[in-house]
Amino acid sequence: MTTASPSSSAQAAREALAVRLTHLRKDAGLTGRELSARCGWHPAKTTRIQKGTAAPSDTDIRTWCAACGADDQADDLIATARAVDSMYMEWRRLHQGGMRQVQEDWLALHEQTRHCRVYLSNVPPGFLQTPAFATALMNQITRFQGTPDDVAEAVAARVARSRFLYGGGHRYVVLMEESVLRYRTADPEAMRGQLRHLLTVMPLASVSLGIIPFTAQRTVWPLEAFYVHDDTMAVVETLTAEIKVTQPRELADHRCVASTAPTDHQPERRGLMRTH
Repeated sequence: MTTASPSSSAQAAREALAVRLTHLRKDAGLTGRELSARCGWHPAKTTRIQKGTAAPSDTDIRTWCAACGADDQADDLIATARAVDSMYMEWRRLHQGGMRQVQEDWLALHEQTRHCRVYLSNVPPGFLQTPAFATALMNQITRFQGTPDDVAEAVAARVARSRFLYGGGHRYVVLMEESVLRYRTADPEAMRGQLRHLLTVMPLASVSLGIIPFTAQRTVWPLEAFYVHDDTMAVVETLTAEIKVTQPRELADHRCVASTAPTDHQPERRGLMRTH
């Protein structure tokens, strides 16, 4: 069992799943105690599932559906439950076998995405990172999380995303804080190479790069990094977890931030601020 996710979207989805399970019980004419007896577990477990405070396992859902005479709905409910679980994933859980697989999953997602809107306040997006910069960053993450070291393979998968800048009809709109250019995430040589690379990709027709300067009057405060994939999902990256947002209203808010400049200060969409 897992507790409620800190993501509002994940919790809303979990509660919606709980409502569907509750309706199955009621449609079958069962009380909570009667369902619990048929399932062979304590009534408190039924209560937690119906309140959305506990996530049912695949087995729990099949048992619940069987008790309600609704075996035909089990597969759909299990798929829904798995989608809810994927909305909030701790980085340590995602990286428990190393970082390569996660990077390959991102590669597949970017291949499917035609229009990617990105906001960042910490580091350049993976598809704009150089191998040297990505290596420095991923080494730091691996040490911090204490997860298996497969940095070389993970870097190769991350850098492979850059090929979508050059073909396939992909479009990237990137809005970054000035701090992204100034944080010394890597050694001086790697940082210089990273800034040169940003200057190199800016003229590409597939890329629109904007920088919010330190001096801009803010209407939206600096946020956690997020990626909006077409109009279907936003992936928010916090220190400890990856959160997938699919609720339409929340998606609209993320698109708004990724597509607008702060107040009357327009970001440098076709030019990159020089650093010392």
